[in-house]
Amino acid sequence: MTITYKIDIHQHVLPPFWVDYLKQNPSQHRLPQWSPQSALASMDAQGITKGYLSLSVPGVQPWPAEERVGAARLVNTYTAELVDQFPGRFGNLATLPLPDIEAAIAEIAYAFDTLGADGVVLFTAYGNAYLGDACFEPLWDELDRRAAVVLIHPDSPALPSIEGIPASLVDFPFATTRTAVDMVFKGVMDRHPNLRVVLSHAGGFLPYAADRFASGGSTLPGAADRESLMAAFRRFYLDTALSTSPLVIPSLTAFADPARILFGSDFPYAAGMSEEFTAALDNSTLLTSAQLAAITHGNTHAIFSGTA
Repeated sequence: MTITYKIDIHQHVLPPFWVDYLKQNPSQHRLPQWSPQSALASMDAQGITKGYLSLSVPGVQPWPAEERVGAARLVNTYTAELVDQFPGRFGNLATLPLPDIEAAIAEIAYAFDTLGADGVVLFTAYGNAYLGDACFEPLWDELDRRAAVVLIHPDSPALPSIEGIPASLVDFPFATTRTAVDMVFKGVMDRHPNLRVVLSHAGGFLPYAADRFASGGSTLPGAADRESLMAAFRRFYLDTALSTSPLVIPSLTAFADPARILFGSDFPYAAGMSEEFTAALDNSTLLTSAQLAAITHGNTHAIFSGTA
């Protein structure tokens, strides 16, 4: 059975100019085939009504620092044009020229106020700074002021990768977990209650290990108590991209606020796999029909309509 009304919080855009630049300046991140038409075909096959588009890693970080603002603006304008070209099918999670905080805040204003962006995408770290780092506080202040939806997408941690194993398999969930713990332990979620922060891939290892993090973290000097830390962890939204197997769903639903689980496909980076995981969600016997409706579209509709 295919559930035919889904809203996809985790779908990627690959603007042609961005692909061309990365082919000339290769990074460790692969570039799958993508076009608006292939995205729509995949969406139709999976019962996805609307996909919120974001730029995946490496973002605009490979550009020289003085060119990142322009590169981010091109990405955001291209995506906004797709939103206009295909009414109701796409949303825009804007790219920011980080780690330049001042330029990122200026791009937030342009993306939201001029382009009508729906939210932003951030990576788990920039250099050695995870998202709980004090350098990001002005950015979080502005996003909180706007009650913004923020998709956090993993990047490779600043550690050697395991030889022969792509970073996306193991290091990405690890990076997501790291930045979530950093944000909670350093009070980002407590200081910014209006944020709607979405962690990719069911939060990495967070649902499985949150209790350990909260219990151990509460013993650190100046830390909040265990219950407060768990409450902060549960303020994250978690998407289901590549995370719908019978091994994952029980841990996810045991940990997460039911209103904070959102459907994600990770198209086109997980093409083939994404369809497999979507089918697993469609046919899951571990979720009620009401839970499926909430996950596939209800919860995501709520955060973008302001009713969450």
